[in-house]
Amino acid sequence: MTSGDVLTYILLGIIEGLTEFLPVSSTGHLILASALLGFEGESSVAFKIAIQLGAILAVIVAYWGRFWGVAKGLTAGDRGAIAFTRNIILGFLPAMVIGVIAYDAVRAAIQTPIIVAVMLILGGVAILAIERMVKQVRFSSVEELPFGTALKIGVVQCLAMVPGVSRSGATIMGALLMGVERKTAAEYSFFLAVPTMIAATVYALWKDRALLSLDDLGAIAIGFSTAFVVALLIVKAFVAMVSRFGFAPFAWYRIILGSVALIWLLTR
Repeated sequence: MTSGDVLTYILLGIIEGLTEFLPVSSTGHLILASALLGFEGESSVAFKIAIQLGAILAVIVAYWGRFWGVAKGLTAGDRGAIAFTRNIILGFLPAMVIGVIAYDAVRAAIQTPIIVAVMLILGGVAILAIERMVKQVRFSSVEELPFGTALKIGVVQCLAMVPGVSRSGATIMGALLMGVERKTAAEYSFFLAVPTMIAATVYALWKDRALLSLDDLGAIAIGFSTAFVVALLIVKAFVAMVSRFGFAPFAWYRIILGSVALIWLLTR
């Protein structure tokens, strides 16, 4: 592992930490950055998936009080804690089932940067459209979500298996369409990321175990640690930003980045 390799892993970790919770597709950014840096190949796929767990750990730390309160509430039979846990499980189930079925197709798509560029543009247009459509707020907490609404948001999350769609973007936009308040939609996306990304990382590392070397594991450790630190600084700031400005700035960013990436990929 050279100093240049270490710099690449740190840079990708920074990108992951900055983008995991924004509706801009962290995986898409990692794919485009990897193509630009020449960090591609079989083992790079596991790296791109695994370092996302660093950002997820940041959510657990940032919202530790909330998770601990839910855990204590469950032991006491608190209805709010039970509803919170139920809605996280319901939102996670579709991704678990479809992820196992479609793993090979998703893995192949992760190595196709042009898909990312196109989906960044289409996703940006979708966010602008949804921002205009959403008017009425029906739910202002995760605990309030009905059984069917949580499951539907989980189904929408599965769209993010296409690189460039954005897991957080899909869940947040799906939640907004179903009447969830902005701040709650963003936080539900964070909480839903915990079981989803833990499962995805463990499954990917297990499936790709034959391809991984000690250097690969070292690379993952560097990217993971960097993503954790950066995401910890970003997660609460993102909630404050969307509460004030909405999601349109991210939509325009997606459209511009996707357009630039598409031109570059088609002309290189």
